[in-house]
Amino acid sequence: MRKGTNVPVSVPTVRVELGWRTGPGVPDVDASALLLAGGKVRSDADFVFYNQPAHASGAVRHEGKRTAGDAVTDALSVDLGGVEPAIETIVLAASSDGGTFGQVPGLHIRLSDPASGAELARFDSTDASVETAFVLGELYRRQGGWKFRAVGQGYDSGLGGLATDFGISVDEPTAAPAPTPAPQTYQPPPPAPQTYQPPPPAPQTYQPPQTYQPPPPAPQTYQPPQQPYQPPPPAPQPYQAPPPPPQQYQPPQQPYQAPPVPAASPVAPQPVRLTKVTLTKEAPSVSLTKQGGTSGAMRVNLSWQVHKQFKGWGRKSGKPSAFHSDLDLDLCALFELADGSKGVIQALGNAFGSLHQPPYLHLDGDDRTGGSESGENLTINLDHKQAFRRILIFVTIYEGARSFAGLHATVTLQPLNGAPIDFSLDECTVPSNVCALALITNQGGDLVVQREARYLVPQRGVSPQRTVDYAYGWGMNWTPGRK
Repeated sequence: MRKGTNVPVSVPTVRVELGWRTGPGVPDVDASALLLAGGKVRSDADFVFYNQPAHASGAVRHEGKRTAGDAVTDALSVDLGGVEPAIETIVLAASSDGGTFGQVPGLHIRLSDPASGAELARFDSTDASVETAFVLGELYRRQGGWKFRAVGQGYDSGLGGLATDFGISVDEPTAAPAPTPAPQTYQPPPPAPQTYQPPPPAPQTYQPPQTYQPPPPAPQTYQPPQQPYQPPPPAPQPYQAPPPPPQQYQPPQQPYQAPPVPAASPVAPQPVRLTKVTLTKEAPSVSLTKQGGTSGAMRVNLSWQVHKQFKGWGRKSGKPSAFHSDLDLDLCALFELADGSKGVIQALGNAFGSLHQPPYLHLDGDDRTGGSESGENLTINLDHKQAFRRILIFVTIYEGARSFAGLHATVTLQPLNGAPIDFSLDECTVPSNVCALALITNQGGDLVVQREARYLVPQRGVSPQRTVDYAYGWGMNWTPGRK
């Protein structure tokens, strides 16, 4: 498609892929969507991106990234039938992290039918330079249906500038301005120090001596004796009866009614936070304390896509959907507490853990069917961070596949406070059915997240859990088990 052209969209659900080629010096790119009514968002909830991955209506979802060689895509899913009637336009945008779009080769947006994999539209951006955000396209209503238009409008103010332009309140830190130096003015030299000079003595004049003159005596007059003043007695007053008290209407007494409780003032909505932390091979670790994630619940989520050549790509939020009902993957964790106790959190054996008592980790559930929208999530209670010595988060294939080959995954750790932390897994090239994802260690009271992304190959007859234990020296005893 050329910029400004449009095509009709006749399928009920659209997969939107933002694509580019990665390499040395190429910044990371993120996809986002803004749902507009009258050209603006109705609230910050109409912004779907990596920190707010699903719209309240469920119609628009951020699905995450996948990498195949040097090709990278970040995907959105749009259920056109589920879009609220008030929404007229869905803006499909991109933002760069760590550089400009002039440094991003092969930037394009592609729409496809998730049911058949057929391409519906594609627009390649070829004129990017200093832009750090782009509106690549938009889905809009027209005569009872939907159309897609190729836009290609760039912003040099990043995702924050683009979002603000459509009515989003952005909470992004700004650098403090450098202090302005005070103007230099001429300062005269200080005056020479003054030494104390006593005042000259007053001139002395001759004063003749004064002779004492006694005062003249006061004249004596007769003083009669003083009597205290007695006022005359008051004249007698005739008796006056007191007036009757005024009569006022007294209403019947009502039972006491407590004053109404004033309505609580609405809490001002918090602005959207755009910051995030991406772990890489070059920068594999981050401090939760430095990111502000020191309290509340931290959710760990693994989202992925599995490539099947005969059926295309499929995905479910937080859980792979490989078009096979027997595919079952489990998110797990090994833990070691400060008191020396150790254990595992996993669906196997119903070891789901507990969030508010040791070990302060909890697995939401076991999704075996691929029908759950939320998938499997592991939650860590950071209010008890002092109780942790180390936590290893890993994933296993319980059944349905023999290795992670063809899987493209993204791990996201979302603290209640602080920026989200994410990283992608490399392509699996070994026959592995267990992958260590992240290691969290307590370093002097500071929890540090380390990207592992390590595929492990179990020896014959050794379980995936025991393989992870051996690799990281947990030293636990294992027995066979089933769900």
